[in-house]
Amino acid sequence: MAQNGSRAKAAPKTAEKGRAPAAAEKESDAVDMAIKRNDADDDQMGAQKVAQLRTCANLSAADIRHLEEFGFYTVEAIAFAPKKAIMAIKGIGEAKVERIITEGSKMVPMGFVTATEYHAKRSELVQITTGSKDLDRLLQGGIETGSITEVFGEFRTGKSQLCHTLAVTCQLPIDMNGGEGKCLYIDTEGTFRPERLVAIAERYGLNTNDVLENVAFARAYNTDHQLQLLLQAAAMMSESRYALLIVDSATALYRTDYSGRGELSARQMHLARFLRMLLRLADEFGVAVLITNQVVAQVDGMPGQADPKKPIGGNIIAHASTTRLYLRKGKGENRICKIYDSPCLPESEAMFAIANEEVVDSKEKD
Repeated sequence: MAQNGSRAKAAPKTAEKGRAPAAAEKESDAVDMAIKRNDADDDQMGAQKVAQLRTCANLSAADIRHLEEFGFYTVEAIAFAPKKAIMAIKGIGEAKVERIITEGSKMVPMGFVTATEYHAKRSELVQITTGSKDLDRLLQGGIETGSITEVFGEFRTGKSQLCHTLAVTCQLPIDMNGGEGKCLYIDTEGTFRPERLVAIAERYGLNTNDVLENVAFARAYNTDHQLQLLLQAAAMMSESRYALLIVDSATALYRTDYSGRGELSARQMHLARFLRMLLRLADEFGVAVLITNQVVAQVDGMPGQADPKKPIGGNIIAHASTTRLYLRKGKGENRICKIYDSPCLPESEAMFAIANEEVVDSKEKD
């Protein structure tokens, strides 16, 4: 895994509203300097650019261009891809493909390591604050980098608000429980509002112009476009330091572009390719990936079942997501987050609130 999302994490320190202007300005400068420093350090700590294969694999400038046109911007992308994906690139012969794969595998460690080594590596993973201490506590620090976190629930349960909050908090320094990076935001439902980012940035005392500049936004209009945007995201991540990739919502367009059981297989195959690309970006660049999902009523639910709703996407999205969070409405502005599935987090719940279109701590305790 690339080391972008695996930096030593200091004790979290949350900035509060109403601090002295000098302190707020100092904090904003710290965020800006951290992101610029990470941009400069990408060659040392991030993914390796595919151009590094040019000499060792005896490639031409045209070969590098062909690789990038197919979305292979880093050596990690080459190493993680199946051979047939590279063979499909026009203009690159079989002999070159063999050299590319051989040299790429030498530059990216992909063999066995001890559990001790992997445990030490995971202990360095950065987690991004959600804006709520109780929700962070439930997640044992926040949204984890290097993996996919799925958030699902009915409308008005706080999914988009959580996305907007994280788009700002991912820019905070590591010692403030941030990710010291920019955010890529793919919107499929037309719910992205930069005004929300401004309000959240003011809460943390950040320079609003800098915060907006550090969020790259794109509206996806169909499932093919949604997948194509990930290729653009890979190109952008290879050039600058990003900490978070948001897709809100990952499944909405699939419900309209594919209809009926006759297209179910094609829909699931396309969705699987999209999720596989998201996972590759998480592995390749060490970014946190946050996707939102919708729910549907279970017509085959047991009588008297407490909550007969389930996330759409079936097993495809269930297996692709590392952590699955279920949001539901509480009293008033309160929302409840439940760990629906996770390889390391216990099944539990936490309450948070939506205030001024952002995630905050709930005033009401369990």
